[in-house]
Amino acid sequence: MRRHSGTLWFLLALLCCAAGAQTFSGTVKDKQNAPIAHAVITEGGGTTLGMTASDGRFSFSLNARGPVEVEVSAPGYNTAHAALEPSADTHIILTRQVEQVIVTAYRSPLETLDSPASARVLGRQQLREAAVPGLDGKLRQVPGLELFRRSSSLVANPTSQGISLRGLGSTAASRTLVISDDVPLNDPFGGWIHWEELPELSVQSVEVVRGGASDLYGSSAIGGVINVITARPKQNTFLLRTSGGSESTTDNGLLASGKHGPWAGLFSAGILGTDGYTLVAPDQRGPIDRPSNVHAQNGLVDLEREIRNSNRIFLHGTGFNEARDNGTPAQKNGTRLWRYAAGADVGQLALRFYGSTEHYRQTFSSIAPDRATETLTRYAEDPADELGASARWRRPLGATALVLIGADTHDARASDNSTLFTTNSFQNTSARQRQTGVYGEALATPAHWTLSASARVDHFSNFDAMQWTPSGRTAQPSFSETVFDPRIGISRRIATNFALYATAFRAYRAPTENELYRTGQVGQQTTLPNPNLRSERATGWEAGFQSDIPQWNSMLRVSSFWTRVNRPITALTLQVKPTSTLLRRENLGQIESRGISLDYEAHPARWLSLAGGYQFADASVTRYDQQPQIIGNWIPQVARNMATTQLRVANSRIGILSLQGRISGRQFDDDANRYLLHGYFRLDAYASRDFGRHVTFFAAAENLFDRSIEVGRTPVLTLGTPRVARAGLTLRFGE
Repeated sequence: MRRHSGTLWFLLALLCCAAGAQTFSGTVKDKQNAPIAHAVITEGGGTTLGMTASDGRFSFSLNARGPVEVEVSAPGYNTAHAALEPSADTHIILTRQVEQVIVTAYRSPLETLDSPASARVLGRQQLREAAVPGLDGKLRQVPGLELFRRSSSLVANPTSQGISLRGLGSTAASRTLVISDDVPLNDPFGGWIHWEELPELSVQSVEVVRGGASDLYGSSAIGGVINVITARPKQNTFLLRTSGGSESTTDNGLLASGKHGPWAGLFSAGILGTDGYTLVAPDQRGPIDRPSNVHAQNGLVDLEREIRNSNRIFLHGTGFNEARDNGTPAQKNGTRLWRYAAGADVGQLALRFYGSTEHYRQTFSSIAPDRATETLTRYAEDPADELGASARWRRPLGATALVLIGADTHDARASDNSTLFTTNSFQNTSARQRQTGVYGEALATPAHWTLSASARVDHFSNFDAMQWTPSGRTAQPSFSETVFDPRIGISRRIATNFALYATAFRAYRAPTENELYRTGQVGQQTTLPNPNLRSERATGWEAGFQSDIPQWNSMLRVSSFWTRVNRPITALTLQVKPTSTLLRRENLGQIESRGISLDYEAHPARWLSLAGGYQFADASVTRYDQQPQIIGNWIPQVARNMATTQLRVANSRIGILSLQGRISGRQFDDDANRYLLHGYFRLDAYASRDFGRHVTFFAAAENLFDRSIEVGRTPVLTLGTPRVARAGLTLRFGE
């Protein structure tokens, strides 16, 4: 009897267990509704519960009375968390690790595989692990992205910091628009970029869209648009980073943010400085040559209030101050810039109001042929103020289409106040510029297609231009233009991970007040203004394909591009002497840039990643009736071949090692193609190691092989950054 009783209890226990076992089932697919095989479902403790079949389905039994929290993972996809209900079929979506969202190509988010525009996204990891401290150096990981010259913004004159994309080159002004939260960051007077303006820790990611985008953004977007995405106060965080190294380089920054109820705030600041190095080549230096350098301070304040349904209103402000030595005792410049913005994101409506106040100053000199003495020739102050506003509204039409309309206006007032020591006189010029535009976009994504059409009408005017000299007041030419810029784009997914795309566009860039009225100087190269300049007009197309390979966790995008710019504003050579060059800004006849580019990204293992690209650009002058001898010349400061790569190795015990390589072919420094700059290879390195949750030590080195990189011939040869090393630590607390 006792034996039968034990058997009975055992059978009862089995029945209870069987009664407690529940069946959980479902499917795992990607965003295109394609099944994912061999996805692993695990519970919180790491126990494997099941695996998907070839059709993406899974099923398992588990003793549980309610929902079960699980993790779902598959090679090449981001891990997802899900709550499985017993006896319910759960549909789980995994996103590929190489999928990225592009905001700036179209003002509506699109994955790169569906975007007709060519874009690269540099995330926080890539930016943080770049060896160089300046944002311009980090962005040079994108092939084809270059400043007017090869030199770093840490030692370059601000008036040579325009961006070149797609082989179009630049001068003082940038042919690429830089924005942050819909607010333009191009200098309101000169169009160049202040690369040290934003605190380094505040920059979360950067989106680089190549190709004309004036259809949505107006002037300056001939080469593309760069969107700098800064941190938002979403959590309680404190970060402190400090480093120092050779050339007395220091880079210090902090970021603190907090959130309480619907209110949130963020403060970030940085101090960046270097004693720099002497740019002039050793065999051409003289007694007056000194290191070029910068000492800059920046700050950012952001205050937000969350309102219903994830909407927000915000106030945003930045402050920036820098002082530079430009290579001789007399040549110096400085910038003080304040920006402010307010806005609201309510439903499908985005409003922005912004402005800035800037004071720029610079001294100029004439250097003796033996570079033993110099004479102060001019001192200029260039105050500028800007105001702007924008509104954007979009409306989804079903699940596969949307329309967007927007309008913006931008007003800049600036002057160039120069004291001329050579004639003991003065020359003051002031003017005002205004751009007002309206635009619209229609976007449809039926089945495997992405279809887009957009257009913008801009009215640009340059007015109230006056010049004062000892002889009296003289009115300068005023003009206005109305510009229409359309764009169409198409993308087609041939398979789940392969897409073809094409886009065609028109774009324009208006001349800046710097180009119209101010004499500029870099080294011994002097560029005269031209008050009769008119806007540049560009026409172009781009086509290619993108392939994502989940099995290898990789992405490859190949593009063919062509852009023609009519009336490009360039600096034409007027006079060449052994130690100086005189140029004048002119509307050239026509330039063209055609070529191919490729971008790649691969994560073959958890501890290994590789990213980079290549660009070939045949960029030359195709028409100029006044000087037909320059037809066929290369566009200044544009290399035909350029390639970049970043290799990253990570191990939780050892740390992180990141190598960044850059190859650039030969190019010319001038429109006449007299001055050849040879190609170069540069290798940078970054290494870091975490010590606990709160401390990271890191070291970085630029130009590891100490290559002599030719930057410019003005006509004196100047060189790029030599080998520079620094080390530091990061402290982090909070979320």
